[in-house]
Amino acid sequence: MQQHIHISDIEGKPTVCYDTGLDPRSFARTKMSQCLTEPGYVVHPDGSNKVWKAAGINETNGFMRVWGEPLVGERLNLILEQSAGLVDSSDQAALQAVVFWIRSKMLLGETNSAMNPGAAFICCKDGNNHPKGSVFFGPTNLSNRCLLLEGEEHDPYNCPDLYGMEAAAFCAGTMLYKILSKELPYQAGSNIYQDMREGVFLPPSLAIPGLDKKLVNLIHTALLLPVEKKRTSESGADILGKILEFLMNKDGEIAAISSLFQLVSKEEDQKIEKDKKSYLKKQKFAVKSRRFYFRNKAVLIGSAIAVFFVLFVAVNMVSSRNNRPTTAGMDPAAVVYNYYEAFSNLNHAFMEASIMGADKSDINVAVNFFAITRVRQAHEPGARHSIISARVWRELGGELPAPDVFGVTDLTVNQLGGSEYDGIVVYRAEYLLWFPHEPIPSSRSDELILRRHRGNWRIIEINRTMRSGF
Repeated sequence: MQQHIHISDIEGKPTVCYDTGLDPRSFARTKMSQCLTEPGYVVHPDGSNKVWKAAGINETNGFMRVWGEPLVGERLNLILEQSAGLVDSSDQAALQAVVFWIRSKMLLGETNSAMNPGAAFICCKDGNNHPKGSVFFGPTNLSNRCLLLEGEEHDPYNCPDLYGMEAAAFCAGTMLYKILSKELPYQAGSNIYQDMREGVFLPPSLAIPGLDKKLVNLIHTALLLPVEKKRTSESGADILGKILEFLMNKDGEIAAISSLFQLVSKEEDQKIEKDKKSYLKKQKFAVKSRRFYFRNKAVLIGSAIAVFFVLFVAVNMVSSRNNRPTTAGMDPAAVVYNYYEAFSNLNHAFMEASIMGADKSDINVAVNFFAITRVRQAHEPGARHSIISARVWRELGGELPAPDVFGVTDLTVNQLGGSEYDGIVVYRAEYLLWFPHEPIPSSRSDELILRRHRGNWRIIEINRTMRSGF
């Protein structure tokens, strides 16, 4: 991979260079010259720092290169990539470089500078102008462009939601995780920043068996900074200070990596491995479920509403069916009497329950009167338009004219044949039927046949004869 940020000899001195990947015309058109005024910073172990500025531009192999003041050191991300076995010297060198980076970042404070390890150079050896432990933080925009050209589309060390010392603490936690576990907590890819925001990583307690619990907690706390629901109250500066205090003593000596670990028994190691597999399995399921929900939130909500509506309708249908009037518990004579009483009260629901196959003209009459009454009440709320039962009207004196009277009076019911034992009974019902605005009632004689159906008596046939006079 071509390094677009590197140190090369310019005018006989080692100088940090930025290969922009732009030809002279494109360099001018994209106004990259504005980056020349963007500062970098060199921080020394004694706390002093100075601003680094671009010193010139030259053309190399047809592309424009920005270079600045003399500088020595090694790129931090390359030091991290060289980290190998647990007690290898490159591990110790990487740890040392990260400690220098943390110390320099704290000395620099909230001053804006590039966070990516690829934009930082660490002076790992004493030099004339830069003592051991000096750190260079490159200009943010110029560094980010060159890192993008190197193929680093997704920065695995930094979360775009964090700023200042919190961003530095997160980056430090990620670098320590990489050195001590040999893996990055977040793998580069399209979901990397979503993983950071949700805290989707293998906890250091499982990823780094035997690591001192205090350091485990500090790394874990740093990695949770982007996760609103899980982050602690500790600030980025607090986390960096505690990490630095843990890894560096008062004399400036950096802890040996071997001193950070405790021996792990075979049984403990097996348990950690088992817990690791279980955790990854549960996490994978939870992440897939959560992201499936957010990707299909609208469809799932719509489906849930549809299912709820169907269930609501079904429950109401079942409830309505269970609450419908029935002839349960009635003998045949009671069914006949209640049928005509329902006719007078416009209780078409009970009339429907009483009939099974018989003529429904009475029900249609009751339904029509019921509908007319409701329509009048809706259009004239203050007026009284209810139909009075003819039986009640008769009991109150039965005075004419009776514009609102409807129903049956003078009802007599006699059994003509059949028996309850045989499951079929025949009755004759004679009565007067009063209509609104009619001074003379209609005299009727009905022959009703009832049959027992599923334990209830139902009217299966009505044969009606109209008679003249009362």
